[in-house]
Amino acid sequence: MDCFTGSGVTGTAARARGLGFAGIEAHPLIAELARLKLTPSATGQAVRDLAACIEASAGRAIASAPNGWQRVLAEEPDLVRRSFAAETLYALVSLRQAIVSHADDPAAEYLKWALLATLRDVAGVKVGWPYQRPGVARKPRHTDAIKRFQVRAQFIATDLDSVASGVAKASSAQVVTGDSRDSAAWAKLSGSGIACVSSPPYLNNFDYADATRLELYFWGEVTTWGDMCREVRGDMVTATTQQSSVREKSEALDVLRGRSARHPDPAEEIVGLAEEMTKAKKERQKRSKEYDQVAPAYFVAMWDILQNLHDFLGAGSRAVWLVGDSAPYGVYIDTPRLIGEMSEAVGFTFTEDVHLRARGDRWRQNVDRHNVKLAERLIVMEKP
Repeated sequence: MDCFTGSGVTGTAARARGLGFAGIEAHPLIAELARLKLTPSATGQAVRDLAACIEASAGRAIASAPNGWQRVLAEEPDLVRRSFAAETLYALVSLRQAIVSHADDPAAEYLKWALLATLRDVAGVKVGWPYQRPGVARKPRHTDAIKRFQVRAQFIATDLDSVASGVAKASSAQVVTGDSRDSAAWAKLSGSGIACVSSPPYLNNFDYADATRLELYFWGEVTTWGDMCREVRGDMVTATTQQSSVREKSEALDVLRGRSARHPDPAEEIVGLAEEMTKAKKERQKRSKEYDQVAPAYFVAMWDILQNLHDFLGAGSRAVWLVGDSAPYGVYIDTPRLIGEMSEAVGFTFTEDVHLRARGDRWRQNVDRHNVKLAERLIVMEKP
């Protein structure tokens, strides 16, 4: 199982080995993608056939309304309008409308993702991962949106062919859209797990909801920042300062202090780190992001998820998590070790902590950057 499923990487690896898979993903759009990959509902040929139909329909729409772009494009969210040349955006919208008109066809779900994958390929502004910067122009990687859509559709069709031909062995898979902190999400999973392979969000201010804002806005899943915060970010683990609040920090610290009576390590250490970060933030000469608010809520979330994972796995099962440490304001937080200690508090045995690689070097030129060396590690936990 993977309690931070994302787009289903662990699930596809499990399927290739003939293993069943159960996953939980809080981001509704990404959970949808994982389900499509792991529980195919259309054949590769069906995707190719419908893609040709969609391309023809979009072509007719473009040819029949050469002067109708302004009205159609004016209805798009500001971020979307600013990210593409008008002709490109009209082609993208025409493709979207054609796909929506075939919503009853299972292949249309795959073509939705072929189109979403096309967006950043043809954008005329900086839309790198994770930030969209519509004020900074760039040369699009591809200039013909419809041709690029067809290429993306072919990628998906080929993947579906490989699954059908047995390159990836058949196995059961289930992906639940939900919050891994909530036991109700786990209750939707069938059976129990034999292992967990996962990578939780790092404590590094990466906003997984904002990272997909272009796709969310274009497809109409949400159209405002407030909608995104409520509909997408609401069930996601607090790992970015844009999610954090003074109230959440206070509530998380209360929870940690309550748990410290039975588990002083790591609860007291996390409380101490939060206090140290607050002090370090106040000593900085300019306004800093509220990392001291994020950390307590983050670790309470990890603690709750570990408890749910322990309850889901069978005796003798192992959990392997890929996670990195961090150092906000220069205060070192040994996240892998703290997660390992929390796992022991819920009943696991923390068996291994393996250094994989150094991380954080990309920010070396930032004058405000700390000099603490960081690493990405694998931690292994076993349920007795």
